[in-house]
Amino acid sequence: MNSNIFNWRRVCSAFLLLAACVSAHAATATNKPEVKAGRERLSLDRGWLFHLGDVVQPPIVGHEESYSNAKAGNAPGAAGTEFDDSDWRRLDLPHDWAVEGPFDPKANISQGYRPRGIGWYRRYLKVDPADRGRHFELQFDAIATHATVWVNGNVVNRNWSGYNTSNIDITPYLNYGDSLNTISIRADAEAMEGWWYEGAGMYRHAWLVKRAPLHVATDGVYAVPRAGKGKQWTLPVEVTVNNSGKQASDVTVEVTLFDPAGKQVGRQTAKASIGVLKDAVVKLPFSVNDPALWSIAKTNLYRVATRVIQDGKAQDEVSLHTGFRSIRFDAQQGFFLNGEHLKLQGVCIHQDHAGVGVAIPDSVWEYRLRRLKELGVNAIRFSHNAPAAEVLDMVDRMGFVVMDENRNFNPSPDYMKQLEWMVKRDRHHPGIVLWSVFNEEPVQGSEVGYEMVRRMAAVVKSLDDTRPVTAAMNGGFFSDLNVSHAVDVVGANYQVPDYDRYHKAFPNKPFTSSEDTSAFMTRGEFKTIKEKGIIASYDDLSDAALWGNTHRDAWEAIAARPYVAGGFVWTGFDYRGEPTPNDWPAVSSVFGIMDLNGFPKNAYYIHQVQWIKDRPLIHIAPHWNWSGSEGKDIRVMVMANVEKVQLLLNGKALGEQQVDPFRMNFFNVPYAPGKLEAIGYRGGKEVARTLVETTGAAVALELVPDRAQLAGDGRDAMPITVRALDAQGRAVPLADANVTFAVTGGGRSIGHGNGDPTSHEDEKGATRRLFNGLAQLIVQTNWDSKQAIDVVATAPGLRAAKISIPVKAVAAEPFVASADAPTTFVRSWRIAPVGDTRPDPNQKLAGFDMNTWGWGSPPLWAGAGAKYHLYRSSFTPRKNLADGNGLIRFGGIRGKAEVWVDGVLVGKKDGYAPAPLDLSLPAGTGKREINVIVEAEPGQGSGIEGHVTIEPLVK
Repeated sequence: MNSNIFNWRRVCSAFLLLAACVSAHAATATNKPEVKAGRERLSLDRGWLFHLGDVVQPPIVGHEESYSNAKAGNAPGAAGTEFDDSDWRRLDLPHDWAVEGPFDPKANISQGYRPRGIGWYRRYLKVDPADRGRHFELQFDAIATHATVWVNGNVVNRNWSGYNTSNIDITPYLNYGDSLNTISIRADAEAMEGWWYEGAGMYRHAWLVKRAPLHVATDGVYAVPRAGKGKQWTLPVEVTVNNSGKQASDVTVEVTLFDPAGKQVGRQTAKASIGVLKDAVVKLPFSVNDPALWSIAKTNLYRVATRVIQDGKAQDEVSLHTGFRSIRFDAQQGFFLNGEHLKLQGVCIHQDHAGVGVAIPDSVWEYRLRRLKELGVNAIRFSHNAPAAEVLDMVDRMGFVVMDENRNFNPSPDYMKQLEWMVKRDRHHPGIVLWSVFNEEPVQGSEVGYEMVRRMAAVVKSLDDTRPVTAAMNGGFFSDLNVSHAVDVVGANYQVPDYDRYHKAFPNKPFTSSEDTSAFMTRGEFKTIKEKGIIASYDDLSDAALWGNTHRDAWEAIAARPYVAGGFVWTGFDYRGEPTPNDWPAVSSVFGIMDLNGFPKNAYYIHQVQWIKDRPLIHIAPHWNWSGSEGKDIRVMVMANVEKVQLLLNGKALGEQQVDPFRMNFFNVPYAPGKLEAIGYRGGKEVARTLVETTGAAVALELVPDRAQLAGDGRDAMPITVRALDAQGRAVPLADANVTFAVTGGGRSIGHGNGDPTSHEDEKGATRRLFNGLAQLIVQTNWDSKQAIDVVATAPGLRAAKISIPVKAVAAEPFVASADAPTTFVRSWRIAPVGDTRPDPNQKLAGFDMNTWGWGSPPLWAGAGAKYHLYRSSFTPRKNLADGNGLIRFGGIRGKAEVWVDGVLVGKKDGYAPAPLDLSLPAGTGKREINVIVEAEPGQGSGIEGHVTIEPLVK
């Protein structure tokens, strides 16, 4: 063919294609539908596909493959759109794959000997064409540990921490209508950020947020009250509004303030102009007289409702809660909340629980916080990372103050973003009273540490200057230049001998214990057997870490010093990993005041009687089942918050003691079976009584649910205490029966535990051994359930226990429906030069030639002109279609057509009129090539008008 003629035809074809595009664009612009207003926050927890292990792609060696790999939307393998995930496991979030796996003595001790590795998640998303023009954001609350996210084969996010949220604008990448969108996530849990169990995978919630183009940015409302003179307060609200639309817009921002009873107490409006793809910050100050204050006892929360209004119509609305309260750290007298002194009775806690790992349901978090409240805790340090947003909401409602702690100590840009995210997300919470930038860093006593903290503290202050910045230091306080010079409140880990020395040297510096105690206890054990990893529960100095103190010593050092704002016991609960002072077979810590289930140890009662003052309390340890020790002295510990205690055995008085509020009280009692009682007195009158008694052998199991009913929303979960009873219905403290669970009806088991730090039992299996009389089963409702959950527990030689937990039908959290992808969309096509001679469908195109043929995606439309058009693509059918059980479906072809697969003609369309075409897919595996020749009707346009899909053949 003459090259000039060839080039002229190419020019003509390009012109016709351009004219068609312009025409289509004009039609679209003329009939442009109005973009939906409003906001939808939809749960994305349902319908994920999971693969444990990496999905490794072969090296890219060819030029065509190299060229394609570098292009948008062409991520290979599991990151791409055409990957066959049909044999992947289906699951819902939250999900921690590490807790599902076996223990391995060769795995990392600090991670609890749990292999972690790499995992992949994929999900499909169908987007209604009516939502075109809206702003779409994926929100992954946390993924352990390093995560890469692709949408439709495009890398959209890389995150370098397992503790912060990824908020990802996916609007540019979306397909609308029947063409599904593919979300792919590679979670690399081989990376570690901590020296404790961190779990693996998508262990917090996921969300899809749909908003109007004019909307409030994520975490875009700043609302932190400030105390003024007398009872006058200000609430300086700042709203960040984003415009993702295609034209600059004028808006009105309206903020309304509601008091705890829901009564409107203020409204402000302000106007703003927002450029295309720009943000605007709108300031709306409030004055509030004599607000109801937030406190530990009265958690008054105000609602701040923000609307973005355009032309009188609300485009977006978002609400948050805040609280009016004042805080002050005084260098001489400690911490003050609303002008009243409050000693911080705190604990440090990690975020894992028995049976579920770090994938803790919200309701189990509520259970954990309730257990802390019952203990007398008023302060929590979430160690060493920002907690889930839902947990901070609970903290505000339940009444705790919080040290909110940054995970990665690094002021470089990637890591500074993590700190900024934490402060912006959390600053409206009244419970937060301290920002912590690190925990125990080797450079803390140096100029380097000082300079790093100085920069991080400056960023915190730029986002919230109402709270002090601290850092949890375990040394370096007395060097010439160190971190303590860059923070507002000095946090000290385990520095009891230096408390007074530091205060004397720096009398004007506020000071708190940020971490203390580190004492060891195994729940229910009262004899230390080091070779078995068992540690007694008497809180002896020999059973505390060398760097730490006993529970009693640590609190006495804090309580006796007014200038120490308070303390944070390491830890509130046991946690997986860091089994100090033990190693294999021990797989979890024994630092906790409670075990992994939230069952109390002796430390629970020690702190409870120290921290709770408004009611009399008394407790005895140990149990009174000491068969074989008759006549031998048993060391008895009485913990009480009264004035005097008396001990009786089988009704006979053994002695009285004045209560020591710090050391507790001890008696040596010759063992005899029966009833050991302790009586507490105030002013000579009995005010409290407790007992332990010798039980018989276990004869029956008992199941004790934590609550009376569950919500049938598929998320609500409940711990059930499992224990063994004797013939008189008394709990047997040493029972160790192996219990089998059967859960039926409107829910399922999601895990169990028993608090034994050496247990290697499958936390997701059907059985669990009682450990010192106790175990815990966690059940969760099914989606859209209203049927009761029936639980049966059996054990050899014991009467079975049965309970039925009512399930209340409730509206589900708004969610994104699951979408299966049995269909492969053939999207990327090469377009051959047009001509009037029928082209060879099997002609070769050089792998290095990226320009002779054009590129396109259906609809592939050509205007009137040339007679023949050749389109070529490739696809890899799913495994279930390899046997010829597949269908090639063309949504529509205008013109006559031939369809060739791997060089073989598989079907024809004989008419010119537009029509769909279905053809059988020949059997075969691997990558397939498809060529389509379209013959245009004279004087008419032609092409592939609809989607091209590879589908299962419906018989």
